[in-house]
Amino acid sequence: MSDIDKLRDKIDKITFDIIKLLKERNDIAKEIGSLKDNLRLGVTNEERESQLRSKVLSLCKEIGLDEKLGLIMLNFLLNESVKIQSSNKQTHLSVFLKAKSLEKQGKKIIHMEVGEPDFNPPQIVKAALSEVYEKGYTKYGDSKGMVEFRESLAKYATSRYGTKTDPQNILVSPGARFSVFLAISTLLNPGNEIIVIEPAWPAYKDNALNTGIKIRTIHTTLENKWEPQIDEIENVINQNTKMIVLNYPNNPTGKILPEKLQDQIMELSIKNNLYVLSDEIYYAYAFRPWKSILSYQYDKSVITQSFSKSHAMTGFRIGYAISNPDIIEKMSKLQALALTNVSEPIQYVAMKALDADTTVNTKTMKNRIETVTRRAKAMPLDFVEPDGGMYLFAKIRKENFDSVEFTNKLLDHGVAIAPGEGFGNYQGFVRISACQTEDILNQGMQVIDDVLRNQK
Repeated sequence: MSDIDKLRDKIDKITFDIIKLLKERNDIAKEIGSLKDNLRLGVTNEERESQLRSKVLSLCKEIGLDEKLGLIMLNFLLNESVKIQSSNKQTHLSVFLKAKSLEKQGKKIIHMEVGEPDFNPPQIVKAALSEVYEKGYTKYGDSKGMVEFRESLAKYATSRYGTKTDPQNILVSPGARFSVFLAISTLLNPGNEIIVIEPAWPAYKDNALNTGIKIRTIHTTLENKWEPQIDEIENVINQNTKMIVLNYPNNPTGKILPEKLQDQIMELSIKNNLYVLSDEIYYAYAFRPWKSILSYQYDKSVITQSFSKSHAMTGFRIGYAISNPDIIEKMSKLQALALTNVSEPIQYVAMKALDADTTVNTKTMKNRIETVTRRAKAMPLDFVEPDGGMYLFAKIRKENFDSVEFTNKLLDHGVAIAPGEGFGNYQGFVRISACQTEDILNQGMQVIDDVLRNQK
């Protein structure tokens, strides 16, 4: 046997040993996950991970292994644990699917678990749908989106934010969710780290995990009015940190950051050369002064928008991203690979929808949030009144309260809401959506109140 064959056999054995150890590690992670469930603990523990990270870096120095490679391997292992321990977590979507299943069985459900406005899209949308065929919007198109639509979006963004936006800064996508996926998948690599401020829409973490990106969470609290501490963000940034996600008005809390704090976060991001992914899908439902990340004119920012909330066009699956042309080009290449281009008929309809006046939607949602908030004040709930959005994120005023068990029980009473643990380590919290008429919302809140007061 040649020397090279001997070395190959040796490296094969090491590889097999690594795989066996990975299996053993995953089995232990599963056991830990079960214990966490019983103890009502969150999946991630940033303090524990930070200690482990320091030890790994020390070991890398001791044995002469490249620190970056060591951190990439550690992040892979940590992500595997997160995937294993998150598999049974209940989210707003899992509640929604259960609710839909019950409806098929004939049960009436009040939907207060998802962010889907019950009102119709603007009337102009109805007319545009009938024009599509005659106007010939039925063909393959540019992966970035129809030129005339991107021109309209650029004018809309320039007018709304006061910051010059050109068509080459726009990518049309099938919903803002896909723009989020494209940004994370094209701008980051496995082993990189992304900062997510919780509570947060779970898709940011899900997309990162799917791409092999390590999530570093910043846990905000009700007591601190859902405001992240700038030093906490600064402390988690390292050589592998490449992106921070912002979502304001926030889902699920409705929080809008104070402008000074947002400025500080942007200064920190620019200083550390981070991508800033800003999900601004709830911009139309800002009930107090709000500042788009677009206004900072930072080249490494990606702003995602959608027609789903502002124009009540959830089923149309149409959104867009605003960024610098180089980033748009990278995102469009992956989009072309995945789906060629967004449906031209839907793009045309959305382009026409830009002319609609949606201020009545804003007023309607504000009234509904106020209705939910007013009812919630008379219930055993603690919360910060939302600055915007379409949700109330509240803590049940009972010790060791199981919000997952509670949301499942509520379904039996015909009301669907979302458990807090779907948005991070927030056991005992619930998210209540205000997307129904005020009369229906009052009915739903009454059921929630009744069940809560009878809950042991």
